[in-house]
Amino acid sequence: MSETPTGGRPEAIRAVPVRHPGRWVAAAVIVVLAAMLINNVFTNTAYNWSEQWKYFLSPPVLNGVRNTIWLTLVAMAGGVGFGIVLALMRMSPNPLMRGASWLYLWIFRGTPLYTQLLIWGNIGALFPQLSLGIPFGHEFVTVQTNALYSAAMAAALGLVLNEAAYMAEIIRAGILSVDPGQLEASNALGMTRMKTMRRIVLPQAMRVIVPPTGNEAISMLKNTSLVAAVPYLELTFTAQTIYASTYQVIPMLIMVCIWYLILSSIMMVGQYHLERYYAKGSLTARMGLRARLAARGGGGGQ
Repeated sequence: MSETPTGGRPEAIRAVPVRHPGRWVAAAVIVVLAAMLINNVFTNTAYNWSEQWKYFLSPPVLNGVRNTIWLTLVAMAGGVGFGIVLALMRMSPNPLMRGASWLYLWIFRGTPLYTQLLIWGNIGALFPQLSLGIPFGHEFVTVQTNALYSAAMAAALGLVLNEAAYMAEIIRAGILSVDPGQLEASNALGMTRMKTMRRIVLPQAMRVIVPPTGNEAISMLKNTSLVAAVPYLELTFTAQTIYASTYQVIPMLIMVCIWYLILSSIMMVGQYHLERYYAKGSLTARMGLRARLAARGGGGGQ
């Protein structure tokens, strides 16, 4: 530390914090808006909280919640399963398989889900009868489509087929994210293709697959509201049937939003824990493969 001209010690540096007036202005605006929102929630009679509580746990609404959860689970399970098939087809060396998968993704990702549900809800007009028999020949069994096809089936089928198109790309991206060198290393160890996929590829691919899949599941929970096109008594459509007779439109829609927030919050917690689990699984798979390679290399050197 250099001395001053008079020979004494220099004065201590006085650090002046950087001013951020913009932050204070933004904070003040947020506080004012929050106060206005809270005041509106408690003073605006249009919310009609008593009406919301009256129907919040009513049997029709709970039935709509169950149908919404059921549709979400079926759509995601079917979408993931069929998406795996489509992803493997996209990665197949067979050009016919790749072309068929690409055509499917092009159609179902390029058209609105609501329009697809309308088509599935009215599929009886396109195919009045379903038959089983020899192609272009004799039919052994023939049934009326409307007698076999329910609203629940139409809603589930429309959601599954649409979701599979998106899950196929997510799964394909996850598999392609794994270093090809690890596949070569596992082949060098004599591991079969299925064992390599199960023990090496998938634990690491899940780290990439799980976050967008969780987002897709939450989006699917909300997309179930579109099955009103079928129509099917899920949560939103149930609320519509209620306010059609009570004329309490806003209270019923706010109540539906609260239910969706509860369900999506539970799914977010599950997604968080799944991401942590598969992040550890990815690290374990890499370390395990390196340990096997090191052991094989050490054994060969003896």
